[in-house]
Amino acid sequence: MQDYWTRWENWMQHHAPPLLNILNPGVNTDTITSLERLTGTALPADFKNFYAIHNGQQRKRTGLIDADQLLPVEEIIEVWHRWQDLLDAGTFMHNDEPFASEPDTGIRNNWWNPKWIPITSDGFDNHLCIDMDPAPEGRTGQVIAFWHDDGHREVIAPSFRKWVDNYVSGLEKGEYVFIKKWGIVRRDTSFNYND
Repeated sequence: MQDYWTRWENWMQHHAPPLLNILNPGVNTDTITSLERLTGTALPADFKNFYAIHNGQQRKRTGLIDADQLLPVEEIIEVWHRWQDLLDAGTFMHNDEPFASEPDTGIRNNWWNPKWIPITSDGFDNHLCIDMDPAPEGRTGQVIAFWHDDGHREVIAPSFRKWVDNYVSGLEKGEYVFIKKWGIVRRDTSFNYND
């Protein structure tokens, strides 16, 4: 995963130098182990290797992933706890029936699943997650989009590695730009360039 970080940092050096200063140093093994114990799942080796280099980003308004923050593992744990607390409280139930989502093929129709590991945040409780409990047609470790107030669940990539590869390749192809207020965003973004 070092190659992806090298390419990503090279892109930032040329297009978004301020973002280099918000990268966290790598996470330690104990913190990753805590996340795995908490969620009851062994995380993909690519995820662990990626985070061993940079543990996400500092909490800022600007984001590394299409204006969203790349969460450090400590915040992944916080976000996971928030969703798990809501699940445990019965928030996603109505008349003793669980809320169902409208997932792409390969994703379970839960509203929230404890084996969805949030890796990004837009600050409004919407996340990209590593799905460690896919439906039979899906792949363990696929990356999915989770919306807090919308039932659609979308497969973004079949694996964490493929997600990183697609994103870094998109940066290099010019599909993304840096906007100081928001961070890295799609070139065709609806964000106001004048802000």
